Amino acid sequence: MSVERMDGLVAVLDAIRSDNGITQSRLAQRVGLGRTVVAQRVAHLEAAGLVVQDGLGPSNGGRAPRLLRLRDRAGLVAGADIGATGMAVGLADLSGRVVAQVHEQVDVADGPDVVLGRVEELVDRLLAGLADPPPLWAIGVGVPGPVEFATSRPVAPPIMPGWDGHPIRERLSGRFAVPVWVDNDVNVLALGELRTNPAAARAGDLLYLKIGTGIGAGLVSGGRLHRGVNGCAGDIGHVAVAEADAVICRCGNVGCLEAVAGGAALARDGRRLAESGASPGMAEVLAATGDLTAADVTAAAERGDPAARAMLARAGRLVGGTLATLVSFYNPGLVVLGGGVVHAGDHVLAAIRESVYRRSLPLATRTLRIEPSVLGEAAGLAGAVHLALDNLFTPERLARWLPAGSPSGRPELAAAPERVPA
Repeated sequence: MSVERMDGLVAVLDAIRSDNGITQSRLAQRVGLGRTVVAQRVAHLEAAGLVVQDGLGPSNGGRAPRLLRLRDRAGLVAGADIGATGMAVGLADLSGRVVAQVHEQVDVADGPDVVLGRVEELVDRLLAGLADPPPLWAIGVGVPGPVEFATSRPVAPPIMPGWDGHPIRERLSGRFAVPVWVDNDVNVLALGELRTNPAAARAGDLLYLKIGTGIGAGLVSGGRLHRGVNGCAGDIGHVAVAEADAVICRCGNVGCLEAVAGGAALARDGRRLAESGASPGMAEVLAATGDLTAADVTAAAERGDPAARAMLARAGRLVGGTLATLVSFYNPGLVVLGGGVVHAGDHVLAAIRESVYRRSLPLATRTLRIEPSVLGEAAGLAGAVHLALDNLFTPERLARWLPAGSPSGRPELAAAPERVPA
């Protein structure tokens, strides 16, 4: 099939995927192709088993038009959102709707053999739990560290000992015989928000900021995830800030934002305040449990602890100052805030908003909205699923597997190069 015909086919399929239940005439208007061409492309997709006619649209006086829908039950994709201390693994249909999922505590520092071995077990368990499941088509994975997207391999991840250069794609594709894509967790979160939050989709240009154990950002430009040349765009946790010039970060550098405003930093500073007696509330938690977490700090702030509130406000101001630079530089329409530190209370969120609106250029914030994620932790699994789906349906990859009717048994598809946009 020619490049032009394949591009038209993908345009029609994308429109049906994004508006599941669309008439052929509306489809022609959406993609800007003639009705005859659209009819040919729809017939091709129907013959391939990807699109079906299902239901009737409103009539304009004549015969009611048929609605076109994605045949979302033709296959399944698996998603794995691996975090520092927990993970979510799920199965979804071809529309991205999660049909089965499980959440577990995990320590990513246990290494790839332990963690990925458990991912494999959970995917097998979820497949076995479905009645007559369709074949698995692909897998998407998010991990809490830098990833070279072209190879799906982590690169010197600070909190993932033993994962540097690990062949995640090769392991999982060898196990399940499907294409596998891996990305860092913040890009996966941004993608999940983009594909499932209508406000994010409308914004088109957005920035997803995660403040959890670490700090990172996912960038979306023109409705497409921006990874940069090697896949590490948005790694703002290791931007230098003056207030951290004497603090050693877990990456080995000195002065990183994450070292003074991330969840690990909050736990460290909270323990210091508890031990010094500056925070009686956190001292009680430390005495009772022998440890103190970022969640304990935010809980103390919610109970009115002045020291905890001051610490969270400072972290929010530091993050907001760095974010203000990005807002002026990148000019997004929406900033989505996620991660455990943000969802634990309003203290960090308020401080971030104040810093951004005070320090960014007025034009950059004229229509800017800064909102917490509407999906919360579910964004990670949604993003992992859509990471697989988006890559399956690129023109280059669709052209390779469509004649066979399925990408199952074609793990090499993940390494197929994409066409560089003109």
